Amino acid sequence: MPFTTRDGARLYWKLEGAEDRPALLLLNSIGTDMGLWDPALPHLRAGFRLLRMDTRGHGASDAPAGDYTMEMLAADAAAVLEDADIRQAAVAGVSLGGMIAMQLALDHPDKISALALVCTSAQMDKAAWESRIGTVRSQGTGAIADMAVGRFLSPAFAARHPEIVDGLKRGITAQSDAGYAGAGAAIRDMALVDRLGEIKIPALVVTGDDDISTPFAGHGEKLLRAIPGARHVSLAAAHLAPIEAPAALAAALKRFLLPHPDTDEAAQALYQAGLLNRRRVLGDAWVDKSLANRTPFNTDFQAMITRIAWQEIWGRPGLDDRTRRLLVLAITASLGRWEEFVLHVRAGLAQDGFTQDELKETLMQLAIYAGVPAANTAFAEAGKLIADLDEEIKQ
Repeated sequence: MPFTTRDGARLYWKLEGAEDRPALLLLNSIGTDMGLWDPALPHLRAGFRLLRMDTRGHGASDAPAGDYTMEMLAADAAAVLEDADIRQAAVAGVSLGGMIAMQLALDHPDKISALALVCTSAQMDKAAWESRIGTVRSQGTGAIADMAVGRFLSPAFAARHPEIVDGLKRGITAQSDAGYAGAGAAIRDMALVDRLGEIKIPALVVTGDDDISTPFAGHGEKLLRAIPGARHVSLAAAHLAPIEAPAALAAALKRFLLPHPDTDEAAQALYQAGLLNRRRVLGDAWVDKSLANRTPFNTDFQAMITRIAWQEIWGRPGLDDRTRRLLVLAITASLGRWEEFVLHVRAGLAQDGFTQDELKETLMQLAIYAGVPAANTAFAEAGKLIADLDEEIKQ
């Protein structure tokens, strides 16, 4: 197992991938280890030489007592790059990892070629972090595990994947109290916000539509304004995008870091990202049925709509899923596209995408702006579907 020793602490790291590929350093959030990136690795291996490390205080790295600083954690990462014999790398960091990435770019600019700042910020609430650190030091990480994991994942994803929720809770509870508190102190005391304009390398700011810890408003938007030339992408995810949207995140990283990716590979990445959006909106059962019904005649069409409709459109920032769903209902009913209308009514109601009251109000608007006959048919089709769903629940 490769370890780097710096300032008396051993730091665990792992390097994989072809030597001729561009190096990408992946950094974890507080409360997780390098395994945070596991779901995204299959989508990244072909394009990059991947270096992962457990941040000081996390995973297999040592967890010395006391407050850590962002400069200390950045120096740790620089030392790992040195021991891995990587002269320069792009860095993708989630939350705390993104903060370390920014500090790396400021303190060790010769080592860093680009930044992907995933669900992160340059300034957090000091009082909130002081309180969390105090709780961990007095009661242990178990005392904050439910709260922390509750902010990691969107409610819908957490409900579908209780095994992931339980695994994250076990990980935090098993983490060294000193390690979590030390890293928390680095977040509390970081002094990045006034230096962001000094970052001169390409930067991508990745935000999660459902992220309540570092949302676009107040966090991502500030990074975009302050870092010269920074670009932005929004994902359908909460705080841990590598877990909740691994294919979409990997596709965004490839588009940003690989200026001329292989066309087939890029198309496949877009397809996989679109497929995740399609499953999220329509449900696994419907998508599985649709994929099973593909034929040589319609396969290219199915791939095209998955890439364009479900990734390029449904993956765009600016509108949440609920708004998009209701727009689809209004448009398909106005145009008499009843098969699509019924599909989206079923998916929206079955997956708590909108309420029956919101559906009703959408159809009332439809009656005024698209005509009573369209609304009359829409109410009839929706009513039949609601009755069918009620019957399915009874069974």
